[in-house]
Amino acid sequence: MTYLLALADRAYSSWSLRGWLLFEKFDIPVTCRFGRLYTDAFPAMLADFSPARTVPALRTPTGTVIPDSLAIAEELHSRHPNAGLLPADPARRAVARALMAEMHTGFTALRNACPMNLRVAYGDFEPDDAVQRDLRRLEELWAWALETTGSDGPWLCGDYSAADAFFAPVAARVATYGLKIAPAAQSYVEAHLADTAFRRWRAMGLVDGADQPFYARDFVPVPWPGPAPLPARAVDGGTPENSTCPYSGKPVTHLLELDGRRFGFCNAFCRDKTVADAEAWPAFMNLYHS
Repeated sequence: MTYLLALADRAYSSWSLRGWLLFEKFDIPVTCRFGRLYTDAFPAMLADFSPARTVPALRTPTGTVIPDSLAIAEELHSRHPNAGLLPADPARRAVARALMAEMHTGFTALRNACPMNLRVAYGDFEPDDAVQRDLRRLEELWAWALETTGSDGPWLCGDYSAADAFFAPVAARVATYGLKIAPAAQSYVEAHLADTAFRRWRAMGLVDGADQPFYARDFVPVPWPGPAPLPARAVDGGTPENSTCPYSGKPVTHLLELDGRRFGFCNAFCRDKTVADAEAWPAFMNLYHS
């Protein structure tokens, strides 16, 4: 039996992103279950993770349910002490824990005014004073972490840690709403936007179900400020260079075209997540460069 992780819409659920990164970035095997927000599927999924009231919620291999992202991070560190979720150095580990705790409980104005939405970016959002205070606090915290831990960057406590996973949705909010922050803080945000795990999550979020009306805002859309994707496109027909899906190994049924070449996948989701950001997927890029 493996870990079982309950999550919600990739494009919108900031806490789901945190929970997923705790496994993806540290090579801990997990099976994910998704419940779409604002549908009956979400509470139906959570009914299997009692007493959880929201996501992420984790069921351990022995059946214990952990219904909180901070508790999940700490429990994973206890069970996998060499995975790197928290720094080995005690001083750096203390800083990482302080960062996680404040992110877990704070920044209410930023959360409320700028809900995570990985499908858009806006050019004319004007943050109010409360959001500005949260942004200044982020700048202060991140600068403190880099100085205290002696990290050369881009991550706050040396190597990527659970603290960085907790701040990944903040990077998404800065990107979506065009929030203005100090250059050093902006560099940290850009490191998240370029991180291949973050890019994989966003690529899946771009093609995973319809838009959620709750997150729509009447701001001017602009291009996403992260790395530009390769110009792949979905196509019908033709002969792909591969006979099995680079992810599942199953026979191909859906095709994309990139640079005049055609590649196959076992289903529409595998193809579409690759079209969304081909460079985020090492298995596809190995095929592309072969």
